[in-house]
Amino acid sequence: MNRFIIPTKIYSGVDSLEVLTNINNQQIMMVCDSFLPGTDSLKQIEQHVPSNNAVTIFSDVLPDPPLDNIMSGVEIFQQVKPTVMIAIGGGSAIDTAKAIRYFGEKINQENIHCFIAIPTTSGTGSEVTNTAVVSDTKKGVKFPIIKDHLTPDIALLDPSLVVSAPKSVTAFSGLDVLTHALEALVAKDADLFTDALAEKAIDIVSNELVAAYEDGNNLEKRQHIHEASCEAGLAFNMAGLGICHSLAHQLGAKFHVPHGLANAMLLPYIIEFNGQDKVVAKKYAEAIKKAAIGSASLSDSMQIKRMQKHIFKMMHVMNCPKTLTEFGISEKDVLENMDWVVSHAKEDGTFPGNPIVPTDQELKAIVMKIIK
Repeated sequence: MNRFIIPTKIYSGVDSLEVLTNINNQQIMMVCDSFLPGTDSLKQIEQHVPSNNAVTIFSDVLPDPPLDNIMSGVEIFQQVKPTVMIAIGGGSAIDTAKAIRYFGEKINQENIHCFIAIPTTSGTGSEVTNTAVVSDTKKGVKFPIIKDHLTPDIALLDPSLVVSAPKSVTAFSGLDVLTHALEALVAKDADLFTDALAEKAIDIVSNELVAAYEDGNNLEKRQHIHEASCEAGLAFNMAGLGICHSLAHQLGAKFHVPHGLANAMLLPYIIEFNGQDKVVAKKYAEAIKKAAIGSASLSDSMQIKRMQKHIFKMMHVMNCPKTLTEFGISEKDVLENMDWVVSHAKEDGTFPGNPIVPTDQELKAIVMKIIK
């Protein structure tokens, strides 16, 4: 029996923050990126929250949320005992808020009433997923906390909040969306509902991300990419992901490669690998045709090659390093840590969703392709 549930109420558009005016007489804990306090973006959000609420801001958020920072937030959670949480920022901020909620509710033995996510990057889809990816810096690993109740109740997609994102963030996070969509499309739990969301996200990102990158003030393109990010999040939350993410998580943990960039480096080779399966290749090809990347006359394998070239072209135009050495990591370091990367990738929560179960040698061969 298939199950398709969208527990999050999604509001999109430049007026979506109006939803915050409905919050009254609550203890609010805001979790936001460290650079947001004092900015116009945060002031814009705060202005929509009625003054009869008590608001506490926690902004000690770091990329790849470390447990130490999360536990600092949990201490604030225990003191404030919030009834409402508002997560504002990129995936790290939203994941930090989810993790604080997870541990805070366990300790306080009391649940919050409402969890609102306001993404300021178009990438992770964390505003509609049940997952928080956190880092144990002592062990040097990333691990996901996957609990359905962590899915935000409300997601507010205001494209004006994404306008100030640096070009590199637009590029890396946008390519992360493409990875979410291409992995969800062929993941083991995919169905017609997730396929529809994944295919549309593939189309939008493939054809509009570069325009959003080149003109960050184009609100129409920004909103399209913002919504595509959310669509891809809904798709993979139900369908699952695969080995692109399981490897990318390790490259982030070991070498601090930004998550979206690590995915983008791997993605062309992952779709080539998964495309060995005829059923998978056909699904890829259909989506690639719908996105007008490849013409209808091409074979399934040629459609995948077209998509590979298209990803490489997007990366080139958006100044994304295509290899680990180009990013600044030595070949020696990668080879020395190869066994670690592969073993931890197999333990990653995203690994089981891949349509083909790779051998250790096949995983190593994929990583070898992005070294130089």
